[in-house]
Amino acid sequence: MSLYRNLMWFLKGIKEYTRDGYQLASRGFVVEDLVVSAVGRSFMITGANSGIGKETAMAIAKKGGTIHMVCRNKDKAEVARAEIIRESGNPEVHVHILDMSESSQVWEFAENFKRQYPSLNVLINNAGCIVNKREMNSNGLEKNFATNTLGVYILTQSLIPLLLKSRGPRVITVSSGGMLVQRLRPHNLQSLGGHFFKGARVYAQNKRQQVVLTEHWAKTNLVIHFSVMHPGWADTPAVSGSMPQFRQMMGERLRTAVQGADTVVWLALSGAAAATPSGSFYQDRKVIPTHLPMAWTHSSTKDVQKFLAQLDTLAQKTKPQPQPADPQPGSPTEPRRALEAQQLV
Repeated sequence: MSLYRNLMWFLKGIKEYTRDGYQLASRGFVVEDLVVSAVGRSFMITGANSGIGKETAMAIAKKGGTIHMVCRNKDKAEVARAEIIRESGNPEVHVHILDMSESSQVWEFAENFKRQYPSLNVLINNAGCIVNKREMNSNGLEKNFATNTLGVYILTQSLIPLLLKSRGPRVITVSSGGMLVQRLRPHNLQSLGGHFFKGARVYAQNKRQQVVLTEHWAKTNLVIHFSVMHPGWADTPAVSGSMPQFRQMMGERLRTAVQGADTVVWLALSGAAAATPSGSFYQDRKVIPTHLPMAWTHSSTKDVQKFLAQLDTLAQKTKPQPQPADPQPGSPTEPRRALEAQQLV
């Protein structure tokens, strides 16, 4: 069955995911969909210093939106920010430093952002990784899963209250068509066991998890428009770094990063996108199925519930515990703290 899935997916990809596929699909795009202004609206984009994330930030900045770039590398982020400001003429571009693979840091970042900013109209979960060797984060979680699934879950869940305060809230997650070859595996979120660790397979499983999450959020948060999308096979630094053989094989057939970002921008800005059903999976501005024909990748309700429960348990375990506040002068605990301090001298 996995051979059938992979063959069907690759044939579909050659036809649809390439640069030719984009050019064919773009003939049906409605130009007026993106004749909009984003002035007065704020957009958080993870992984915004290169590739699809950067092109998304650039396109929205040109429409006047306030951009919050969430990036791991400060130097690269500042270079990208300067370029976006220079080309868009929009100074409202802000850099935030965060490693999405570090679950506890994602919690802290989200809580700090909510305290600092009164609203957020659109969250774009773009950051992702393919780590081809098993690596763990500081919480002992496998890095692909921590970045692509748990980080997205923590950030989105934490920011939902802020999104609900904002006008026309949307959440867009950049997934991958690779998820079409994967069935949700709630019993093995850490990709344990097996004779070898395969980063691309783990990544595809994570992307299936993102689709399941989006469908869940759409059912439980009716005010926010949730979407998940496949950008096609785009020539980005992430692809060249993690999948060099694939990049070499595809060459000029790969989409540009601008083409890969097109549907993300459309989902973030257009009224046409907001009119489509929340929780859908998109490719080239259209809702598409989340399963290949006869691929046996559908998930049972039990599996989805198990996945969501385990995900929330892991998220809560990585949540930093609040530190007790220092006692105010005259409070009942002040004398006891003073006595403890004297005993330490």
